Amino acid sequence: MSKKRPKMTIMLIVINIAMYLLMTVAGGSTNPNILIEFGAKDNALIAAGQIWRLFTPMFLHIGFQHIVLNMVTLYFLGMQIEYLFGPWRFLVIYLASGICGNIASFAFTPAISAGASTALFGLFGAYLMLGESFRDDPYIRTIAKQFLVLVVLNLLSDLTGSIDLWGHLGGLIGGFLLGYVVGAPQIGKVETHKRWLALVGLVLLFTAIFVRGMHTATA
Repeated sequence: MSKKRPKMTIMLIVINIAMYLLMTVAGGSTNPNILIEFGAKDNALIAAGQIWRLFTPMFLHIGFQHIVLNMVTLYFLGMQIEYLFGPWRFLVIYLASGICGNIASFAFTPAISAGASTALFGLFGAYLMLGESFRDDPYIRTIAKQFLVLVVLNLLSDLTGSIDLWGHLGGLIGGFLLGYVVGAPQIGKVETHKRWLALVGLVLLFTAIFVRGMHTATA
């Protein structure tokens, strides 16, 4: 691993913590009214035109345990992805995956939701993409297998709780496809046809999911 500080990862952690503190001062991060005020995902409001709510939820957290767990995960996972993809590609994967996850949540989950986990699952997806594209690299192959087990276990646990399974799946798929789109030049070249297929698939898939969400929310 590089000795350079993961600046983008640290910046995202600082933003998340700052938003959590602001919500706490405003009335509490578990207060539904505060969550809505700060930009949590609310299907009716998104359908009414507040599309920015597909972006803002990834910076909001519901309770102290929620933010601690997600920020610890972001630090260790983000540090690796930022090193492997580079800071700007990492940031694109993180933010776009979070949006993809929130689109899926909007389409398939009626509940109010918030949290960085949609983006975090996108980072998992990006690492799985590396495992598929660079199988000859023993380090990448080993870590990708470990992450795959972790992803499966997390998704299985989502089935037994009140976790936003669809948001996690959307982020995971989005991150996997985005890994191809942005590429990882520090490791090797991603085949051009794979990058274009991933881009077209990403746009078509999440456009269709968003349209479904709009139909469901306005029905």
